[in-house]
Amino acid sequence: MRSIRTVAVLTLSSLALAACGSGESSSGARDFVRVVGSSTLYPFATAVAENAAKSAGIKSPVVESTGTGAGMKLFCAGLGAQHPDIENASRRMKKSEYEDCAKNGVKDIIEIQVGLDGIAFAEGTNGPDMKLTPVDVYKALAANPFGKPNTAKTWADVNPALPAIPIMVYGPPSTSGTRDALAELILTKGCESDPAMKALKDTDKDAHKKVCTGVREDGAYVDAGENDNLIVQKIAENPKAIGVFGFSYLEENTTKLKGIPMSGVMPTYESIVDFSYPGARPLYIYVKAGHLNAIKGLKEYVAEWAKSWGPDGVLKAKGMVIAPEDVRTKNADVAAKLTLMEPSVLK
Repeated sequence: MRSIRTVAVLTLSSLALAACGSGESSSGARDFVRVVGSSTLYPFATAVAENAAKSAGIKSPVVESTGTGAGMKLFCAGLGAQHPDIENASRRMKKSEYEDCAKNGVKDIIEIQVGLDGIAFAEGTNGPDMKLTPVDVYKALAANPFGKPNTAKTWADVNPALPAIPIMVYGPPSTSGTRDALAELILTKGCESDPAMKALKDTDKDAHKKVCTGVREDGAYVDAGENDNLIVQKIAENPKAIGVFGFSYLEENTTKLKGIPMSGVMPTYESIVDFSYPGARPLYIYVKAGHLNAIKGLKEYVAEWAKSWGPDGVLKAKGMVIAPEDVRTKNADVAAKLTLMEPSVLK
């Protein structure tokens, strides 16, 4: 449960002092909203920023695609105009990240779920019609599947039912929330198909994480950076390659790509809404409460999200999977009341 608490809000003058030497004006606080984080959320956050600038008359927020993990570091670095106001996240904030925030004075944070997404596996339209499972993906991409060095060269080495073509997967970097979700929703599930690996989580969490989520670095997995459009381009050009990215990028490129079923379930709007697709995940924004009364346009930008995530909103038109009505209602209330996140919910 979230709780509403009294928020200590920075004054304009204190933000101005914090901005000195950082490129911000010393005559007042920054007069635009700064957003960092997930590449998956980037196009959606940009659309909301454009609408907020038009409807609320604020200066257009600046949105940066840094990746969820890198964005969290920027967001948690402190209060003041030199630090971002909002973090876009394609997975929930970690307990360790909140602790870093708190160490730097960022203790009052608002968590808002803005929609859903799926970690889509896709191939070019002329691809071999791959059909995968989390176990297949784990055996193909893990550095040390089930504790042994990965020697698989082709997909047939992983599973004889798959084509004998080289394993080549273009995917997100370690700073990406999509990579974190890939590790949690797909790789770990594949790893824990082995009872010994599942038991390892209770006896040695660090060893479990290393063996279950460590990705090979011999060229089979290609870190494509925080540019999902580059992944789209690479697999569209190579019929033997597979890409991993947010579902919206698959939906926007159906003339170039086709989805790959995971455990027999295709990545579709419907399968993500009902979470039958194994890679379905929630999307969040995190708002720095200490900036609400100091950064011009921040409250208006947050309010614009709630106006945009409905069945007829701009986010669905942009390709976001809309959350169920009860989730939208709950988070619209959080956005309206600016209710603070209860840190105890984090893991």
